[in-house]
Amino acid sequence: MIPAPFDYHCPGTLDEAVALLSRYGDQAKVLSGGMSLLPTLKLRLGSYAHLVDINRIPGLEYVKEEKGWLRIGAGTRQATLERSEIIKSKYGILVDAVPLIADPLVRNRGTIGGNLANGDPANDWPAIAIALGAELAVRGPKGERAIAANRFYKSLFVTELKADEILVEVRVPVPPAKSGGAYRKLKRKTGDFAAAAVAVQLTLNAKGAVERAGIALTNAGPTPVEAVEAQKFLSGKAPDDKNILETAKLAAKASSPSADRRGSVEYKREMARVLAGRALHAALDRAGRS
Repeated sequence: MIPAPFDYHCPGTLDEAVALLSRYGDQAKVLSGGMSLLPTLKLRLGSYAHLVDINRIPGLEYVKEEKGWLRIGAGTRQATLERSEIIKSKYGILVDAVPLIADPLVRNRGTIGGNLANGDPANDWPAIAIALGAELAVRGPKGERAIAANRFYKSLFVTELKADEILVEVRVPVPPAKSGGAYRKLKRKTGDFAAAAVAVQLTLNAKGAVERAGIALTNAGPTPVEAVEAQKFLSGKAPDDKNILETAKLAAKASSPSADRRGSVEYKREMARVLAGRALHAALDRAGRS
């Protein structure tokens, strides 16, 4: 298939990119990794009169810890995270997740910012960002603002990003001691979207009870699903088998999947429960539960 005609823009700075988006409004689309956008254009599932390519803008690719935050530039490739020693040192949820994202070809080109900003609930990063308590920094004509990941997604493929804004950075609170995370995903084959997936990030207090619980589901509804009731239930409790089982049930209950070739609604909800239990146990092991 051949995309509909469009004008291609290659700005050299963020300010130039934002100015282009401001000029063309809804007729423009940011091109980052392009792993979702380009197939959409080629299949004519969507079209834009202007593509604004931000790949050559310097300063958007980095992974660093600074002032209590893990900061990841929105232009950072998925493959870069696989090699990052910072990620390997204390972010188990990302160690689990990144190798499961699509396939090596996609991870070499796909960017963190593109995965998050696309608004696709089947993408892995949105649920992970929510579980981690991340905030997303966006740049527009009025400057920069930060949006909590659990407030970023409004409906299917619709986010809090305005037409003249660009996602520029992901900020994750550096996990305190006695923290651990995990991501468990069920997919039919390499490169496929998840039939179900669950992201978990936990912090334990000095007595071994759960001080903070972040739990979110991938491909479980029209947006990434934050399992709010499951988080509330587990917070302050001892992470024993009984409480883990109930938390997993509550996480699955929060889902509203659609039936497709990956499974029925009942199957997907049951797999969410199973994967939630596995992710919770793995996160607790990494947190160093007694």
